[in-house]
Amino acid sequence: MINRSREGLIFAVAAFIMWGLLPIYWKTLKEVPPLEVLCHRVVWSFFFLAVVLSLKKRWVEVITALQDKKVKILLAASSSLIGVNWFVFIWSITNDHVVEASLGYYINPLVNILLGFIFMNEKLNRLQGAAICCAFAGVLYSVIDLGKFPYIALTLAVSFALYGLVRKVMKVESLPGLFVETAVLTPLAGGYLLWLATEGTLCLGQIGGETDALLIGTGVVTSIPLLCFANGARRLKLMTLGMLQYIAPTLMLLLGIFIYNEPFDNARLVTFCFIWTGIAIYLFDSIHRQMKRPKGIA
Repeated sequence: MINRSREGLIFAVAAFIMWGLLPIYWKTLKEVPPLEVLCHRVVWSFFFLAVVLSLKKRWVEVITALQDKKVKILLAASSSLIGVNWFVFIWSITNDHVVEASLGYYINPLVNILLGFIFMNEKLNRLQGAAICCAFAGVLYSVIDLGKFPYIALTLAVSFALYGLVRKVMKVESLPGLFVETAVLTPLAGGYLLWLATEGTLCLGQIGGETDALLIGTGVVTSIPLLCFANGARRLKLMTLGMLQYIAPTLMLLLGIFIYNEPFDNARLVTFCFIWTGIAIYLFDSIHRQMKRPKGIA
């Protein structure tokens, strides 16, 4: 059991570190339009995941998922949501909004709680309500003091939370699910790349070998963290995963401030303090509820 937990911890930490450092990868593709980067990410992820499914001999799970009409509809919805999330994230990084992107992933767990309350009839206790109110106060402060609605942060938080909600409802494993999602998006993405090629504006093969390798590698950097996370999630308690998930936005925030020199004035600090307070309340509540459970309950 100890070895299993240790392995899970290694996989999960590796996944969150890779996600947290992903802005570095997208920054190197700044010369390529975000929409083209997104399309490459979809297409190359599709091919990479097809190889992984073949190696793991898990095509049966894909076929089983596609035989269920309800699952097919839900996968179409999740495909749209992950497509929006990926595009906004890539755009925000390449347009110097790393700090605001990190804010989105700090908010995301609190949005998850709210969606669970609205759509899944999950009970919202006082501490969870207080955590959500803190997040709302942070967003409101940003609007009033900065005169700017944090649309990037909220789009990332809400789209990923809705994506998680849809995936929770259909109960399809991460690997076959992501493959089907990329399969749904690949005709559109591939068609757009072909159109760019006919127009002579496709960046692949035009800028340089390094850029070509990075574009093709988008499939790998998308899939590897997901596979690590899936392996970690099977071995760890949800509470542990809940605490580890803040590694990614913290790394993004540090990159935005110290590597990419994005502004982080007092107004932004206050906004983040509201969010961090909400997160602290959320984590305290999660730990408290876990400790109150009988040991036999997972």
